Amino acid sequence: MKKLLFMLTAAMGLFVASCKQGDEVTPSSSDDILDAVTASAARTAAVSDTATKKVCKGNITSVDPAALPAAITTYITTNYAGSAIRFAGKDAVGQYLVGIEKDTVRTGLLFDANGVFIKAMVHYAKKSKLTEVAVTALPAAITTYVSTNYAGYTIKRAGTDASGNYLVGILDSTGTKKVVLQFTSAGVFTAVKEVPPHQGKDGKGKTKR
Repeated sequence: MKKLLFMLTAAMGLFVASCKQGDEVTPSSSDDILDAVTASAARTAAVSDTATKKVCKGNITSVDPAALPAAITTYITTNYAGSAIRFAGKDAVGQYLVGIEKDTVRTGLLFDANGVFIKAMVHYAKKSKLTEVAVTALPAAITTYVSTNYAGYTIKRAGTDASGNYLVGILDSTGTKKVVLQFTSAGVFTAVKEVPPHQGKDGKGKTKR
């Protein structure tokens, strides 16, 4: 009887967890389109962070996490073991920005051109937060924009960032081309977001493109 009660309690817990709405997006390694949306949010957070604006120079260019200096990946492995790299970039003078995540905890890190740690990004955690939104719950303006301007594409994933903007991941009919679109909270299109390369935990595993 105790065993049966335990199994029923566990099953109920899983049921309740599966029904929660508005949870933060946590991509799995097999969900490329969700990875793309999450990585785009991470890039926006890293580039717009206060610490980034004070330290970095010029435009930020996305960098494949697999191409980061060994000093950076070693620092992350040592100090943030088990973290996934969501975004990596480099400014005009070679300084690096790296957004990482572990167990939904997000951290933004700044390194110099040699891969030496400088400081953590101040507001990265908050800005990179992405709350999942059901495709069926998107404003009509967004679905109409996609069907009009991206015929043949299907909306696969969507979420809102800390500012209330929508990030929408769409996929073409061949299942090979991913695009992330940004809209205001009212559903007005604002930009096509860059889809940065993304890697798994500790910088290991297949890079998402």
